[in-house]
Amino acid sequence: MRIGQVDIPAGAALAPMAGVTDAAFRHICRGLGAALTCTEMVSSRGLVYNDPKTKQLLFCPAGDGPVAAQIFGSEPSVMAEAAAMALEISGADILDINMGCPVGKIVKSGDGSALMRDPDKAGRIIEACAAAVDRPVTVKFRKGWDGGSVNAVEFARVCEQAGAAAVTVHGRTRVQMYAGAADWDIIRDVKAAVTIPVIANGDVFSAADAVRILRRTGADMCMVGRGSFGDPWIFRRIAAALAGQPEPEDPPLAQRLDTALEQAELACQWKDPYIASLEARRQLCWYLHGVPWSGPIKREMVKVTSIEDVRAVIARAKRELR
Repeated sequence: MRIGQVDIPAGAALAPMAGVTDAAFRHICRGLGAALTCTEMVSSRGLVYNDPKTKQLLFCPAGDGPVAAQIFGSEPSVMAEAAAMALEISGADILDINMGCPVGKIVKSGDGSALMRDPDKAGRIIEACAAAVDRPVTVKFRKGWDGGSVNAVEFARVCEQAGAAAVTVHGRTRVQMYAGAADWDIIRDVKAAVTIPVIANGDVFSAADAVRILRRTGADMCMVGRGSFGDPWIFRRIAAALAGQPEPEDPPLAQRLDTALEQAELACQWKDPYIASLEARRQLCWYLHGVPWSGPIKREMVKVTSIEDVRAVIARAKRELR
């Protein structure tokens, strides 16, 4: 697939997820076959106000491309300025605009999926960002605001006309949040309505899901969100399935725990070590999802406050679990 002038290899994309897709996790996923990754969403106002924590979210290790930097906001001029800053800080290949986040504190400011209720304004934001940067601009949005205002097809056309080089469609409304089943048919309808690449998002938890969503929608690529939690190997399984090859087996538990430790150590290098250690609590538990008798280890994991604690808990897990 090609987005603007950026060539994207075969495989699946890693969805942008707040508190999840930091540089460390993106690096792990990229090494295991993610075709495209994306930063956590970044506040356009935070960037323009030069907030250090906001800028930190845009750190991208060299050689981890192709990667997109994602920003959110609802003021065209601020978004345009933030778009240029985001690409300069991150060195990313693509600028992605979040018009799909359903979280209350985002939509109440008119950002995220709230923009699906104002397609004209969304179009002005895309036009402003596309004019401000020399790299492709993409847009991620949802099926619609609610069941009575499903406008993904019309919204996709607005995005294309405004200069978007590709769109990602999550097959749920804002009101659904992440409940219920994703509507893959609306993604198929979007694909039929535009000429730019379409990325399908929603309910991809396995390689088989990836194959099904692409067959059902005709999309150019699928995107994996929650299905990657504690399982970055999903990307190499998907790549194999899409190539018509047998899915590789996942590594043994000890090796998976080594990967979890690598992620935590990278995070401690690339951000505040204390914050990274606190974030590792949840991430390490994801790596143990479904592992028998892992309850006591998880209870220890949610107490870690340093990378030394992380190493100790993982060492215990490798000794006691199989």
